Amino acid sequence: MAGLAFLFPGQGSQVPGMGRDLAAAFPEARAVYDRADAALAPFHLPISRVSFEGTDEELRRTAVTQPAILVHSVAVFEVLKARGLAPALLAGHSLGEWSALVAAGALALEDAVVLVHRRGTFMQEAVPAGQGAMSAVIGLDGPAVAAACAEVAEATGEAVSAANFNSPEQTVIAGTAGAVVKASELLKQKGAKRVLPLPVSAPFHCALMKPAEEKLSPFLDAAAFADLAVPVVTNVDVEPNSSGAAAREALRRQVCSPVRWVETVELLSRATAGAIEVGPGAVLTGLGKRIAKDWSVRTTSDADGVGKLLAG
Repeated sequence: MAGLAFLFPGQGSQVPGMGRDLAAAFPEARAVYDRADAALAPFHLPISRVSFEGTDEELRRTAVTQPAILVHSVAVFEVLKARGLAPALLAGHSLGEWSALVAAGALALEDAVVLVHRRGTFMQEAVPAGQGAMSAVIGLDGPAVAAACAEVAEATGEAVSAANFNSPEQTVIAGTAGAVVKASELLKQKGAKRVLPLPVSAPFHCALMKPAEEKLSPFLDAAAFADLAVPVVTNVDVEPNSSGAAAREALRRQVCSPVRWVETVELLSRATAGAIEVGPGAVLTGLGKRIAKDWSVRTTSDADGVGKLLAG
């Protein structure tokens, strides 16, 4: 094993005030926020103001959440990079894969923030409010959850499937609201300890996101993707990738495909000595400990956390 993996979080890691202390403490972080503000100005989205001063409700809007988390993550990455910390491998959970690709040099920050703003908008628009749902299934393994969802989908003719394989004991399902309820009932019968509805605005990473994938595709095609300076382990294939063209296709397929995070962490824990979660929150740190118990994952969610990491 050699080197470190950098892990980039996805939606759900946002928190009001995120990034404010980073921008105040580190000029590299401030520069990232300034560049993102300029890129998003045509969309009337002052991402630094919303991140630093916005309410929880503002930050929960998918079209805002996604660029806010990406910018925070890239800001932390630039601080670490300027001080000599470099990854051997990169990976990101859903939206986090976009942050990883910016860190890898595949995609310019300015292009990425605009694309994920569009991605969030298209995801929000794909399913009318109330018609889709997601739930976290606790206490059953991923294959059992996927099989139960397939059973319900076949019986009802409605979409429901495993969306996020987050840990050996936690899998998130997504689909139509009715099918998610039916799948939740079946999963409890099959031994799930708990099935918890999630407060999300759309059913991500399932077939219902096809309209979002189709709307995003021409913008992906128009964006410039370079080959990667550091390989990124993709959500859809769980393989280290260094090709810019393949990265673009992985992002396209990711919209409707499940996030295979358990396999991703298993691969990274075999290939690296440890990991740093680069961005807001500590969700991936917690999941990493549940997937690979002897693999060290450290967090950098704020200026204090970055400072402690840099101090060793």
